[in-house]
Amino acid sequence: MNALELTGRARTHVIEVPQLRCIVHHDVVAPLLALCAAARSEAGIELAPVSSFRDFERQREIWNAKYRGERPLLDRRGEPLDALALAPDARIDAILAWSALPGASRHHWGTDIDVIDRAALPAGYRTQLIPQEYAPGGVFARLDAWLAESMQRFGFFRPYTRAHDGVQPEPWHLSYAPVARPACAALTVEVLREAIEGAGVEGEEVLIGRLAQLRERYVEER
Repeated sequence: MNALELTGRARTHVIEVPQLRCIVHHDVVAPLLALCAAARSEAGIELAPVSSFRDFERQREIWNAKYRGERPLLDRRGEPLDALALAPDARIDAILAWSALPGASRHHWGTDIDVIDRAALPAGYRTQLIPQEYAPGGVFARLDAWLAESMQRFGFFRPYTRAHDGVQPEPWHLSYAPVARPACAALTVEVLREAIEGAGVEGEEVLIGRLAQLRERYVEER
């Protein structure tokens, strides 16, 4: 992938998958379809992406709305925060616990998807994408267990699996290793800086000064 593709400013590396209603990297289509077919045949799971490719502009909209207090901002326990009451550094860290920096989202690569089991949804249930849904007794507990056993057969892994000082655990988030790992290595501080500078990202001045730390803490796999 080139710098524009890595940072979500181009779509030349992704393709729509109509049967799954998602957009992914062209090398992810076949393994993703195979993963879904196996989930259905082996476990009766209707594995469905609810988020896939996301471009720079969309990620910037999410980021800026959280930074300005126009969209809910949560702490690491899931409790609401007042964004405007936080200093810029603290506000940035709070956003990054749950949302990626524009230009640094793994969803820019088309390799990463958020998944649910449509067959497990009770009538009228609204998916929240929270860890409790994938924990034992949760609505997607069977999906979680099946993925743990089976996803690596198709090249997928979960990049965010444990609590630390970066991104919080996301059991719904799958990544296609053969493409995502080279993409992560190619997303250097220099590439990120070029994408963010002058792009209308709130907190730009502070972000630019912290890019090396933020890349290590929030982009690299843990």
